[in-house]
Formats: sequence, C-alpha cells, structure tokens
Amino acid sequence: MNSFFERRYVISGIFLVIILILLSRLFYIQIIDPRYAIYANNNVRRPVIYNAARGPILDRTGKPLVQNVAFYDIMVTPKQVKPFDTAEFCKLLGIDRPTFDKQWTRAVKYSSYQPSIFEKQISATDYASIQERLSEFPGFTSTPRYLRTYPDSVGAQFLGYIGEVTDDKINHSHGYYHPGDLVGITGVEKSYEAVLRGQRGIENWMVDSRNKRKGKYANGMFDTAAVAGQRLTSSLDLDIQKLGEQLMHNKVGSIVAIEPSTGEILCYVSSPTYDPNLMVGRERGNNAEKLYENPYSPFFIRPIQAKYPPGSSFKPLSALIALQEGIITPSTSYYCPGYYIAGNRRFKCNNGEAHGEVDLSSAVAKSCNGYFMMVFQKIMDRYGARQTEQMFTQWRAQVNKFGLGTKLDLDMPGEARGNLPTPLHYDNIYKHGGWRSSTILSLAIGQGELLATPLQMANLECIIANHGYYYKPHLIKAIGAQNVIKKEYLERNYVGIDSTNFEPVINGMQEVVESGTAIRSKIPGIIMCGKTGTAQNSHGDPHSIFVAFAPRDHPKIAIAVVVENSGEGAHWAAPIASFIVEKYLKGSISPREEINPEYFMNANKLPDIPTYNIKTKPQAPANDTSKKQKKDSSDKAKGLKSAGNDDGKSLAGKRSTKKGKG
Repeated sequence: MNSFFERRYVISGIFLVIILILLSRLFYIQIIDPRYAIYANNNVRRPVIYNAARGPILDRTGKPLVQNVAFYDIMVTPKQVKPFDTAEFCKLLGIDRPTFDKQWTRAVKYSSYQPSIFEKQISATDYASIQERLSEFPGFTSTPRYLRTYPDSVGAQFLGYIGEVTDDKINHSHGYYHPGDLVGITGVEKSYEAVLRGQRGIENWMVDSRNKRKGKYANGMFDTAAVAGQRLTSSLDLDIQKLGEQLMHNKVGSIVAIEPSTGEILCYVSSPTYDPNLMVGRERGNNAEKLYENPYSPFFIRPIQAKYPPGSSFKPLSALIALQEGIITPSTSYYCPGYYIAGNRRFKCNNGEAHGEVDLSSAVAKSCNGYFMMVFQKIMDRYGARQTEQMFTQWRAQVNKFGLGTKLDLDMPGEARGNLPTPLHYDNIYKHGGWRSSTILSLAIGQGELLATPLQMANLECIIANHGYYYKPHLIKAIGAQNVIKKEYLERNYVGIDSTNFEPVINGMQEVVESGTAIRSKIPGIIMCGKTGTAQNSHGDPHSIFVAFAPRDHPKIAIAVVVENSGEGAHWAAPIASFIVEKYLKGSISPREEINPEYFMNANKLPDIPTYNIKTKPQAPANDTSKKQKKDSSDKAKGLKSAGNDDGKSLAGKRSTKKGKG
C-alpha cells in the first residue's frame, strides 16, 4: 500500500514537471520571444502595398518639369499559382520562356507566400490588353506604379533620374524600401528623395491555410492610405533653360545663371545633354548603356563637376584684395609696353599688344595681364620675398571667401571643389622656401593650378554684382504646398571687401561689353557688365569663357558660360550668354547686326574624339606630387617662357596648360 502511494506521488511529480515545462515554454514563446508571434502573424496576414506617386517638380513660374504617368507591375504569389499555359502567358506579357523561368525562380526565392514583382513597368496601353486575361492566371495580379515623364525633355542633369533601389539601400532604410522600389539615383531626385517619395499605402488581409482572403486584419485598423510626395518648386526658368540647351547643342560645356539677389539658379545647362525620358520605362537599361558609351559623357554634370582655369574672369579678385588692404587704389597705374618682366622672365601681354598707361578700370576693360601681375606681386612681396609663403596663405584665405577651392553646398550631389593650390603644393614641387611670387605668377590671371567650376564662376559674378556678398546658390526655391524655404538660403555671405571697392572693377566690366572684346554681344537697351576669358586646354583648342551680370543697376541675372575647345571667349561664350540674359530680362531676343541665335544653335563645335579628354571626370588634386610631376615642374621653374593672351593664357608653359583642361 505504501509502495502504491509512493509511486503515485512520483508519477504526479513527473506530470507536474512536464506541465511546468510546457507552461514555461508557452510563456517564452508568447511573451519573451517575439519571433513566433511574427511567424504566426505572417501565416495569417498578407500586406498589400500601394506605391505613392512621387512629387512633381516645377519651374519657378509653376510650369511642370517632371510629372507622373501610371505604369503597372505584374505581381506573383507563387503559392497561389495553379497549372497554366506558360507559352500563352509569355505571349500575353511579351516575354520569352528563359525570361519567365528566371523571373519565376527569383519570385520563389523571395517568398512563396508574399507577392513580388514578376514583370515591371508595363504601359497603360499594353496593360489594357493584359488586364482582360489576367484573371485566367491565378496567383498573378497587377499593381499600379508611377513613373516619371518629362513634358519638355529638358534639365536632365539637374533633375536626375530614378531607378530600382539597391540591396544596400534597402538594408539601411529601416524597412522602408523593398525589392523593386524606385529611388532617386542622381540630381534633384536623389537630393530630395525623402521629400519626393511620399508615403506608401498598405492594406492588411487575413488569409487561411490556402492563402485565401478572409477579411481585413484587425478590421483595417493598421491600414494606411498612400500619400503622394511633396512638390518641389525649382528656381529654373523653363524658357531660358530650353534656350540654353538649344544654344549648346552639338557643343561641350556649361551654362549657369543665378539671380544675385536670392542665389536662385535660373539656368543650369550641361552639354551634351540627353532626353530624360530615355531613363524611364523598359528600355531604360539599353538607353543608359548607349549614353554611357557616348565619348562626350552626357552623364557628367559639367556645371558642378567640370573644372577649368577661370582665366580673365579671375583677374579682378587680386585687385579687390589689394584695394581692401590698401596696397593699391583705383587710380594706381601701370605702363604696359606689351610685356611684363618678373625677375629675369618676360611675359608677353595679350599676344604682345601694348596697352600703354592703364589704371584699374582700363586694365579690366583691356584685360591687361601685366597690370594684374603687377598687383599680384605687390601683394605677395608686401613684406619682402622671404614672406611670400605667409602672404600667399593670407591671399589664399581671402580668395577662398569668394567660394573658390571649396564646395558651395549646392543642393545637388557630386559637387567638385575646384582647386585653389596650397603652400604645401608648391613646397612639394620647389622645396620649402624655394618659390617666390614670380614662380606662381600664373595665378594672377586665373591660370596655373587654379581651377573653378562654372557654378563658382557664376557665383563670383553674383558677388561683384552685389558689391561684396552672395546668397548660397540653390536649385530648389520652395518645398511643398507651404512653399517652405530653407533658412540657409536667406543668409548673406560676405567676402570681406568694402562695397565701394567694386565700382572701378564694374566700370571696366561694363566697358568690356560697351566697347571692348565683347562688343558683339552688347544687348540693345540693357547695360551688361562682363569679362571674356580663354582657358588653355592640352586636349585641343582653348575653352571659350564668358562671365557677366545685368543690368548694371539692380542686377537680376549673373551668368557663366563655358564652351569647350572653341577659342576666345568673345567668339562663342559671350554671344550665347547675351542671348540668355536678354531672353530672361526682356522675354525675347532682339535682332542684331552681327549675331543671331540660330547660327549658334546650328553650329557644331564638338571637339574631335582623338584629342578630346573622354575621361571627363573631376581631375585629380593638383597637389599630386609624383616624381614625374616634380621633375617637369622643376624644369619649368628654370625659366620657361610663354605668352599670355587677351583672356589669360598660360604663363608657366605646359605646367599651366595641363591644368586648363575641362
């Protein structure tokens, strides 16, 4: 009897232990470890995602630059698919059997229960015929998707394009992006992705073991509606943007125009360009491949990535710094005999042209190299030759305030800094203490190692137009229906030069257009102040450069135009700039005796492929001090001579021209 009771307690204890273990396990599964709840949830809940339309992008007057058009994706849930005629299905979608097998394998690998994209970006026209028969193929459904369309086919490098999200982007999106989602890849589409993408909608459905819908999960409590992305109002003026792209057709270069009083970019041309509609739809990959193969690199964003010697457009800078420091006055004169002597070196001025007695304004008007070399040496040698490095460091810091050698933080990815050489760069070439003002004299006229982007050149004109300050350049002036403007775009950035010091420079720039090198580009009824420039290029003819602002009083537009391999600035860049300025200020272009827009639109100035730098990428930093570079530079330091021209040709032989490529 006692033995029976003992066994009963043992058996009861065993059952109690088992029950406790089971309860503990249930507690762990339901309370502690969320994985099982997730697994169970996924077994009965099926989310259906609805893509949001991306926000439109408008020009400054409200004209659409980018809109949306409805496309359709064919989705598949492998577990719901029943036997069907594969050949007929392929015929319906316009695909072959290998493509079907590949996409089916990908869908099964992704999930047997969750829908995924089987065939994407089907146009509304093609979808109309597919929709009628899609019900014949269980497991296959459709979902709308919005892709971009570009009514005027302009501004490709500004707008950028969208593409499928990468795995890395998905992993870092905290669950927002999924395979097949579209995301901004370049341009404004990338910079403002968080604003443009909107918020996707989602419906949660309950399903049974056969994956059939049994009603809304939690009565739709967790469903959300798709919210379209916010609109962006750009600063671009569609009319002059279209005109700029037409004028730059069959040319390599850039146009950047800015409103000085706001920093808003009015025109942003990178040439050659492409139709942004090519980067949308099912042929996007083939079109992109052809564009990548184009030797003139249409995907290269020249307004912010191409770097050129600014040439004569830079000349007034050192003069402004010297005026501010009291080293010169507007009446400081220089007698130009047609050359400038620095140490034992003689530099020709403007192909040997003698300008005679010039002051600051007339030196700007005549683009006298000698005058600005004289000013530059006065700055560098102010406290003696041994203090050259110290003075150069101070001069460089002042130039940097004008936005050269640094990013202007444009609301666009990929902006280059240009190049403003450092003392270390020259120390590496000539050894510490081994260089003087005459060694770096090319900087006085915007050559040598000095490189600037077209955006930086245009911003420099804003500073002159504003008499000493600029607003941060930007491409988007307002966000959303509330027209939100970033505070940083409302702040003035002063460069440390008194406003009165700009008048003699502006006087000279007005004379450039009224009676100087750019007289052919004079605009009837408008006072435009400008400066022609020619940047040396080791891959062919020099680059044609022109910078300007107008009107002189209360300027409304500042502009920089670069036409690669096209010679002097007066021949190509200046007329193109004048057409843009007149169109913006007057709404039309008046007839002129010597030039007309049609001639420039139809002219072909594409450089020959063998001499063109097809690797159009931002150049390597100028302080690359390889052994070969050191040797070449040392040889040139021994006294190489080369002529300057009206627009700032090289003064340091091949060392300078090598830095002048676009």
